[in-house]
Amino acid sequence: MNPQNLVAPMLGLLLAPLHVGVINRTKAFVAGRLGPPLVQPYRDVFKLLRRGAIYGEVTTPLVRLGPVLSIATLVAALAIVPFPGAGAAINFMGDLIVLIGLFALGRFATVLAALDTGSSFEGMGASREVHFAALAEPALLIALATLARVTHATDLTAIYGGIAINTWVHALPALALVGVSFLVLELVENSRIPVDDPTTHLELTMIHEVMVLDHTGPDLGMIQYGAALKLWIIGLLLVGLAPLHGVDPWVAGVAGLFGMTVLAIVIGMIESAMARYRMTTVPQFIVGAATLSAVAFIVLLV
Repeated sequence: MNPQNLVAPMLGLLLAPLHVGVINRTKAFVAGRLGPPLVQPYRDVFKLLRRGAIYGEVTTPLVRLGPVLSIATLVAALAIVPFPGAGAAINFMGDLIVLIGLFALGRFATVLAALDTGSSFEGMGASREVHFAALAEPALLIALATLARVTHATDLTAIYGGIAINTWVHALPALALVGVSFLVLELVENSRIPVDDPTTHLELTMIHEVMVLDHTGPDLGMIQYGAALKLWIIGLLLVGLAPLHGVDPWVAGVAGLFGMTVLAIVIGMIESAMARYRMTTVPQFIVGAATLSAVAFIVLLV
């Protein structure tokens, strides 16, 4: 393992909550408010980690295992996703399939923990989460398969390391469609507006947030930190499409950080300009991302 490649997971672990802070400040700026400090997500997580946890009488150890297993899968996923200017900490043939599997395993653990609480509201949220995941995960897999087809590589480090200006020239339509698909999936997989509102408290309209209503203290802190990590990971998949192949690693790294900041601002602008979709419209939105990924793959076959 190249020590330089440890940069990717270390940056993710340190900066993921700051990414959420930029989104919140952008939304506050658009609304004409000062908004919370950029470091507020860090404060929230630390505050929750210092508190005690309360569990219902009907719960089993599954409710405690869920947040731990979920954040463990995200840390593992962070290790196989490359950062611009540096490869992934771990790379191997077919790691893009493992990435999808890690996302699925983390979601499975969260759903089990939600069902274990015995709450009908959390069961409703778990059902919605699984329904939408069944539509989003194929879209993500097809998008990654399209990138593998474009670069003729089979691991994420080689795939993103092979995206250069010439790659964009020869596969512009496919890469553009994949980029839009990644942006949609960034909102879907992280339950952001217009799919879900992470700040709402209306159980009947929530998807992901309703699954964690009974989690408190360190468990809730791990869930919030894990949400920031997932937002960062999928953001890297999008920002990594920038043609930085052959650029000095330090320049590419700075460009990557700049790209993540711009992405956070874009997400904040989207959430400020759009309202939350109706529950029946969300599947159509997700299928649209899958369609874009499928069209991108078909374009390469023509």
